[in-house]
Amino acid sequence: MSDSVVSTTAGQVRGSAENGLLVFRSVPYAASPAGDRRLRPPQPVPAWDGVRDATVTGHVAPQPVMPTQLLPGEQFEQGEDCLALNVWTPGADGAGRPVLVWIHGGAFVTGSGSGAFYDGASLARRGDVVVVTINYRLGVLGFLAHPDLRDPQTGAAGNWGLLDQIASLRWVQDNIADFGGDPGKVTIFGESAGSMSVSTLLGSPPAAGLFRGAIAESGGAAGVPMDVAKETAEAVAAALGLGADEVSKLRDAPVDKILEAQTKVTLDRRGTGGPLPFAPVVDGAVLTEHAQQAVAGGSAAGVSLLIGSNLDEWKLFALMDPSSADVDDAGLRKRIRATVGERAEELVDGYTKAREARGASVEATELLNAIESDHMFRIPGMQLAEAQSVHQPRTFAYLFTYATPAMGGKLGSCHALEIPFVFGTHTKPGVSRFAGDGPEVAALSERMQEAWLAFARTGDPSTSALGEWPRYEPGRRATMILGPECRVEDAPLEDERRLWD
Repeated sequence: MSDSVVSTTAGQVRGSAENGLLVFRSVPYAASPAGDRRLRPPQPVPAWDGVRDATVTGHVAPQPVMPTQLLPGEQFEQGEDCLALNVWTPGADGAGRPVLVWIHGGAFVTGSGSGAFYDGASLARRGDVVVVTINYRLGVLGFLAHPDLRDPQTGAAGNWGLLDQIASLRWVQDNIADFGGDPGKVTIFGESAGSMSVSTLLGSPPAAGLFRGAIAESGGAAGVPMDVAKETAEAVAAALGLGADEVSKLRDAPVDKILEAQTKVTLDRRGTGGPLPFAPVVDGAVLTEHAQQAVAGGSAAGVSLLIGSNLDEWKLFALMDPSSADVDDAGLRKRIRATVGERAEELVDGYTKAREARGASVEATELLNAIESDHMFRIPGMQLAEAQSVHQPRTFAYLFTYATPAMGGKLGSCHALEIPFVFGTHTKPGVSRFAGDGPEVAALSERMQEAWLAFARTGDPSTSALGEWPRYEPGRRATMILGPECRVEDAPLEDERRLWD
């Protein structure tokens, strides 16, 4: 095993040797964004003398504790000094391995790169690749946007968390060769808000050239208009007793008070059908237009794309909303109307007809799941695939259909379920209760890991186990079904997809 001390542009770090890998935890890629650096672009990390310990997990971004964080190993100390990343490598030996950089999800308000789901050891070992997982600023501290916050040097007026992600990718370009990786073979991947981040980075000018591949799991491109973000920022200020012209004073507010205001604004807007209150914004600098439009214009023409979603995404969110369990037809139409407006009747009737035709359940709860799963995740992903495929032939799509046995199967193939299959963390304590166990789970995880690794190596997820994975084209819409039986299906759920055109 190579020596565990590696030099970075800021100083040396010491990792630990773990089962044939070198692991480096909480390596800083930017300066602490606290104090005067709050709500501003990330700054270079100050150099240090000596060898920095990188064997323990440091701070994660300040955030409210969420039910989905309660897996073993996910309770870390919070702090604004959180801009760090973790590295798993087979060797700090100059081997020039492909690099996979993971951007975690959590609705842009929760999560970290150190969660139990995201242990990079299995991927790094199986594929002889370098795996990096990152933290970035969240919630108000990461995504509050307002014209009064505009940075005179960069022009950014929000997107602080997105700029953190870009800073981490620049760190990878500058340092990953010393960790055994090749900066010219970087693939970014993420899930949920992480997938939205991946998709959005495809349309961000400052991110151009920092990666050659992108894997988006359950989330399309983002870009909230500045006037919407401005209203949110002023609502947060009001919750702290500040005026609409005092948003910049949030730089001086205590973190716990900011989180309280963030929670209040989030709860006030729940059920309105609007965008996430804290998310990437079209600020004219980090995003000059909605990322979907940028991709359609060819902003990521040189980037290979693998994108998809899970069949029953919404069932995880329904679990947190007990009232959705007994929704009737009238309640269904009311909920969909709050989400999509006047097209609700057309969608409900169209989904009912399509599902009846193939013998699927048309109970109101199942229709709610299908419509919301498509609205939030599958359709934005397919729209991005279609836009990218015009410029980049190496565009591929998947649909994950394996159903978790948890809760008697009520969750189906829900949101986030594919993550432990991708990382090979399905055997970890706590995770196995969600992912299931046994030969079927192990086999599917192996197939998915090999496909993700093949994509990182070549830009094509085809493998000997899955066979040829056809490229996504608007005419055919070839999609790899990833479930108990993996197969290629042309235009799955097409009748429903057409309803969103």
